[in-house]
Amino acid sequence: MAVTAISIKTVERPGVLSEIAEMIARKGINISYAYLYVEEDGIGSIYMELEDVKDIEELITDLRSFESVLDVDVHRPLEDIYGKRIIIIGGGAQVSQVAMGAISEADRHNIRGERISVDTIPLVGEKELAEAVRAVGRLPRVGALVLAGSLMGGEISKAVEKIKREQNIIVISLNMPGSVTEKADLVVTDPIQAGVMAVMAVADTAIFDIKKVRGRKF
Repeated sequence: MAVTAISIKTVERPGVLSEIAEMIARKGINISYAYLYVEEDGIGSIYMELEDVKDIEELITDLRSFESVLDVDVHRPLEDIYGKRIIIIGGGAQVSQVAMGAISEADRHNIRGERISVDTIPLVGEKELAEAVRAVGRLPRVGALVLAGSLMGGEISKAVEKIKREQNIIVISLNMPGSVTEKADLVVTDPIQAGVMAVMAVADTAIFDIKKVRGRKF
């Protein structure tokens, strides 16, 4: 299904988003993703990805007819620009090693026309890590999560179960003590290899089937 991305600059006031969303819904257009933020005092920005847009020019004209709308731009959707995302969470040094492998492998596939981006966040602490894992389920375009630490279990394992069940995200763990390794789809000892395999698991140009190796340790 074709996706159209638009950004709308608006006057910041209550009700603007609901008015715009209601008009878009009346046209039978589905909003698949939306993000809004304040650019500066009194000015807001709304980014939307839309499905089933039959007449983009008509939509832009109707949006600009709102008194609160200052400007409308059309873009390529984020998936076309940044593609699938690999998220790496855990201890600082191990995160950097996983990222090294992931970025190197992503470069190989992106040269072939794919779009795979890599995001990292070094964190410690069971509560902080569990919260970060749960938040991965709310991020767009995530294909795989790599947990790079020396000990993970408890609430982190519950968070892994939740995002696998609800978001169908591939989870790769470094080989470490704790119950996370029992919940991950793949356990890898070498952090650089973990990054490489995370990219291979989501890349369309890789000959790698995560289903055939799920539950194994490398």
